[in-house]
Amino acid sequence: MRKFSRLVIRHRRAVMIITVLLCVVSIFGMLQVSVNYDMASYLPDDSPTTQALNMVGADSPNIKIYVPDTPLTQAPAVKEKLLSNPHVLDVLWLDDMFDIRGMPQEMIPVATLSPWYHDGGALFQATIDPNNYSAGFSEVKAMYPDSITAGNAANQARVISVSMKEVAQIIPFVLPIVLLILFISTRHWFEPVLFLSAIGIAILLNEGTNYFLGSVSFVTRASSAVLQLAVSIDYAVFLLHRFAEYREKGMNNEDAMVEAMVQSASSIAASAMTTVFGFLALMLMEFKIGQDMGAVLAKGVFISYLSVIIFLPAMAISYTRLLDKTAHRSFMPSFQRFSRLVIRYAAPLAVILLILLVPAYLGQGRNSFVYGSSGMHSEDSPVRVEAKQLEEIFGRTQQMMLLVPQGDLARVKALGDELEKVKDVTAVVSYPSSVGLGIPPEVLPGESLKQLRDKGYDRIIIAADTPEEGEQAFAVVEKVRALAEGFYGQDYYLAGENVANYDMRAIITGDSGKVLWGGILSIGLVLLLTFRSLSIPLVLLLVIEGAIWINLSTPYFQGADLNYIGFQIVSSVQLGATVDYGILLTQRFLEARRAMTKREAARFALNVSTGSILPPALILTAAGLLMGIISTNGVISQMGMILGRGAAISAGMVLLVLPHVLIACDKLIQKTTLPSKEELPHEA
Repeated sequence: MRKFSRLVIRHRRAVMIITVLLCVVSIFGMLQVSVNYDMASYLPDDSPTTQALNMVGADSPNIKIYVPDTPLTQAPAVKEKLLSNPHVLDVLWLDDMFDIRGMPQEMIPVATLSPWYHDGGALFQATIDPNNYSAGFSEVKAMYPDSITAGNAANQARVISVSMKEVAQIIPFVLPIVLLILFISTRHWFEPVLFLSAIGIAILLNEGTNYFLGSVSFVTRASSAVLQLAVSIDYAVFLLHRFAEYREKGMNNEDAMVEAMVQSASSIAASAMTTVFGFLALMLMEFKIGQDMGAVLAKGVFISYLSVIIFLPAMAISYTRLLDKTAHRSFMPSFQRFSRLVIRYAAPLAVILLILLVPAYLGQGRNSFVYGSSGMHSEDSPVRVEAKQLEEIFGRTQQMMLLVPQGDLARVKALGDELEKVKDVTAVVSYPSSVGLGIPPEVLPGESLKQLRDKGYDRIIIAADTPEEGEQAFAVVEKVRALAEGFYGQDYYLAGENVANYDMRAIITGDSGKVLWGGILSIGLVLLLTFRSLSIPLVLLLVIEGAIWINLSTPYFQGADLNYIGFQIVSSVQLGATVDYGILLTQRFLEARRAMTKREAARFALNVSTGSILPPALILTAAGLLMGIISTNGVISQMGMILGRGAAISAGMVLLVLPHVLIACDKLIQKTTLPSKEELPHEA
């Protein structure tokens, strides 16, 4: 490491030039990355929903459009106008199911008419091109400004329009807070510029290298830059704090930086690798959004690490004079009194910890989750407001499309009759129910059959009085699948928003254990290699996992639902990112333990580490909370709030609890840590 450090310092100008050139290339790469807003697209290829959507293709209705003040006779004209929108692929209405030509409204059966026409307005089931949700939805609203819309296409369009604005807002709000924290925690006005330059360049390089991924999810796009900044700023803080220490000891600038790089190399590398592996654990998820976010964030943290050990030293040495000219008195208080108080009150803190951990562990395992789009919008968002308006007019309806092989219309009718008996099913539409068994399909125009018979399959449209997810909705899905399997075996396909949410729940629930143990084992291995200890990884993981339990149990005790995507991501991020604080304090403890008693070493480690731990912890807390406050997307907002709270809890656990755990486990650490215990004192 020493040779590498001197090489970087010697060629610092070349390092800076190459970095700038890479940034220019990254800007062009970043502009080529597309954003995916469709959560269902991240289901595995072999999931029933994915197979059904592939079979249905773009024909599946994805938006409900209610056009008020539309005479029944004018509804077909509205349908044709909607079809004139180049992004609207298909429109389904009453006349596709029932021949109303020349028929007075009062002659149409109420049960037939009411799902399509109510209160003087017509309800259309349309299909907007999934590749053009925003354009298609905007044009529909432009055609009929008073229309009321609901469905996946409306959800996606609103997510797209809002997310892009919020991505641009989050960073400008976060940066001033980050700068304020850094100004307070450093002794040079220019030092925060160095921190942010190193991590900012890393963020730009990460965004640019997303080019090789082709696309990223909107969750990743909205949160990756903020998370990368928040979880990796501590690498820069650790390095420059060491640099300042050696300069104060009288070393020249180059020697001080070399020594800082050598002495902090293991802690920075360990901190970076634990975070990288925490994110890589997300890639074990079968639900592919974990692979998307895990790859981007793991890559980003690794690039941040490279920037800190290559670009930051070169830049810091080049601008040392500017650092000195912008020196100011320290605004950080002395932590000597704090460290004495913490060590003095070890017993009460241990009791409080034990009291908290048991209910926290139990509570975090009993959370209630949401899986689909229902958690993406606030209650007062246009999406939720219009969805409620449609429910008030037509009642609550979830629509499913069941595809069964063509050929036996009597079997289709029999299945339809059984489906009508299912609890909460309100309507079943099929060829036999609309046309009857007496009229052969061959005598009808092909276009009139498209909605009910296409691509070798009969289509059965099922409406149910359920929300888009939850036990009631999922019970209907299970019953429909059971009936379809009873009639056709595995030769059927079922699509619908509630169906996608059902499959999402099954897949994501199965991912939980894989991500948890993948993260723990990989991070544990990094800690094992870093400390050459069997006990220290267990100590650090227990402390941080305790913080995670407290954090993730909070929604349970508040009676709030959690979006599972945010929950799963935060648990990995909190483990990988905040174990850094424990690494720094533990390394200082081990260094001091060679010359001090265990209590003295703990107090020393706490005194010198607190100033390095608090800034990144406060930054991650502030970044998370601001992301939670600014974003109106339920997934991103909740993820930010939980992450912000989790960072604060982890920092509290490391500063208030870890020193006592190290003291209590001192003998075990001596016996299970290399180099051998001869290097450590034996006195208490």
